[in-house]
Amino acid sequence: MIDSTPTRRDGSTPAPPSTVPYPSATRAERRQLIESIRALRRLLDKRPAFEISDQQRLNREARDRNRAEAIHGKALQRIHERRARQEASLSQQLNGLDGKRESQETRALVVLRRESIERTLSRTYLTSSEVNGIGKGLIRDLAAHGIRTAADFERVSWEKAPNGKGGDVLYIHRTKGGKVHINGIGQHRGRPLLEWRQSVLARAEARAPHRLPPDERHRIAEIIDAERVRLRKELAEAPRAADKARKEATQLQTETLSRLTTAEEEASRLAAVRRAEFDAMAEKLLDIQTQLSAHMDTYGDIGRRLRRAQHRALRPIPQAPPLSGTAGDAPALVSLTKVTDRTSEPHPTSGTRAHPAWLVPILYFTLTTVVGVGELGDNTASLSLMITSRLVAFTATAELLRLWVPRIRWRAASPMPSGTGWQTSGVFLGLTAAGMFADEHSDVFETACVVSVLAGLCLLAGTGLRIGKDTTSP
Repeated sequence: MIDSTPTRRDGSTPAPPSTVPYPSATRAERRQLIESIRALRRLLDKRPAFEISDQQRLNREARDRNRAEAIHGKALQRIHERRARQEASLSQQLNGLDGKRESQETRALVVLRRESIERTLSRTYLTSSEVNGIGKGLIRDLAAHGIRTAADFERVSWEKAPNGKGGDVLYIHRTKGGKVHINGIGQHRGRPLLEWRQSVLARAEARAPHRLPPDERHRIAEIIDAERVRLRKELAEAPRAADKARKEATQLQTETLSRLTTAEEEASRLAAVRRAEFDAMAEKLLDIQTQLSAHMDTYGDIGRRLRRAQHRALRPIPQAPPLSGTAGDAPALVSLTKVTDRTSEPHPTSGTRAHPAWLVPILYFTLTTVVGVGELGDNTASLSLMITSRLVAFTATAELLRLWVPRIRWRAASPMPSGTGWQTSGVFLGLTAAGMFADEHSDVFETACVVSVLAGLCLLAGTGLRIGKDTTSP
């Protein structure tokens, strides 16, 4: 006969349940221990969220440091580029000063000659002795219209008369604008008048200076020298300005890093205090579990109502996830994916969704389920082909939807299984070959045979990849 009397953990045998009294104080003490364990577990359940939040803080601090370093690097790059552009521009201006001096001297000489010619023309008065055929009366008429010197008119031309009658007349074009017609001055008098002005202009150009005076050349040289001194000073100042800007950028970077370090140290200190509180609670929970075990060894089972609560209270404490970095260093960014104990199950990869392009074969197979293959136009497919093609297309549609729909969700995102593309291509080519075989109006039998062989190869390759993936997956 087998002895069913329970044995305590210390080896002693408690009294039968029917003879052992269970006073209310013992039950209350047992319940108090269980409630204390429950309260501590509720507090410790907040630790995973705290660890995730602290890891997010470390990642955020790492991003802030990386951003500060990137900003500092871009600032130094901009300073270097600005200095290079400034030095190149100043060097180009320095090299072009000689050409600038020559151009300024040329422009000054042009202005000087023009002024000399204008003075000569304005001092040469029109007289009856200078122009053949023009007497004192015409001289007075010309003066009445503002033409007294060679500088007062430019040219002559033949145009229609002011009243539109009498044909063309000669007009004298004034330098300040406008044209006048003098009665008595026609072709025979207008040509000598124009030749007189051209001869005066030729003499004025010949007498005009062909070189700048020394004082004018000296003035231009002083302007160019002053410009050269200024450019050289700016060129020498460019490195010092770049160094100053670089020091300011470095000082700003130092202040930013110091501020980040201070904030990180304070956050790490608070996190360490909070983590120490969780550790203290875990130790206290172990002590109370030890007390509960001792209480159970002393008094044994005191009722069915507390049996399940005791079992749940004595569960092991979940271990806290380890940290991937410390507060003093710049930790690398860590993915906060929840880890479970079911390592044999494939975990979805958040962010890697199935491609939306899978909608194309899904829509094609859906359309084929409705219209079939080999039934468009004047073709009439056999009953077996009509049924088989629709069943194959419906099966392919259902399978693709089964694989694709869960994988486009964010929480269950993952790529399509390996070999699905080959299988889809094989079904597509198979339906195409069936439609070609059913085509009665064109001779595509050989092409249909080739397409059907390719469909079989694609199906075999896709099935092999799917089976191989399933067998090698843990």
